Amino acid sequence: MTKNLLSFVMICISVVSFAQTNPSTRIVSVIDSSDTKNMVLKQTFIVNVAVDSVWNAYTTKKGWENWATSIAEIDFKINGTIQTNYNKDGKIGDAATITLHIVNYVPKTMLTLQAELTKNFPEFMKEDEKDLYNVILFEKISPTKTKVTSFGIGYKYTEKYRSLMQFFIKGNEQSYLNLISYLETGKPSNKY
Repeated sequence: MTKNLLSFVMICISVVSFAQTNPSTRIVSVIDSSDTKNMVLKQTFIVNVAVDSVWNAYTTKKGWENWATSIAEIDFKINGTIQTNYNKDGKIGDAATITLHIVNYVPKTMLTLQAELTKNFPEFMKEDEKDLYNVILFEKISPTKTKVTSFGIGYKYTEKYRSLMQFFIKGNEQSYLNLISYLETGKPSNKY
């Protein structure tokens, strides 16, 4: 019994040690490394707007251009794409374009994306491109409150990926803060 309790406590400590919560950011980021071959980056936040508004921010050109990127083109359907460019002077299709493939979705509930990795990503990630996904869950808490949970999956449990996790956490948290600000104030973000 004591041995089992000690094992349970050690597991809890190891999972908690990867959790980051900054009250001012409203975002909880956790790296689940319980599977010794893969890591999952789970990021959760609550935004004080209806689920329809959050869904539209993720699935429309207007939404993306107000919280995530300077330029966006959306072909929202299964096997469609979300193409973005952070360079306001760029254009979709140039070398700075990021393409997200829409793998599947359940309206206002779930969205699965897979990035097309460009030359800006490390080589070791390009080798794993087919395994990397982002699954986003949208949960209506009340008519004016929505919980968003993002799962970055497919990261290998290697030193290279572990060192990238802080970069991904910081970048994603800034994007989610932009989203929260845009949705709750109605003002576009320019912090991307």
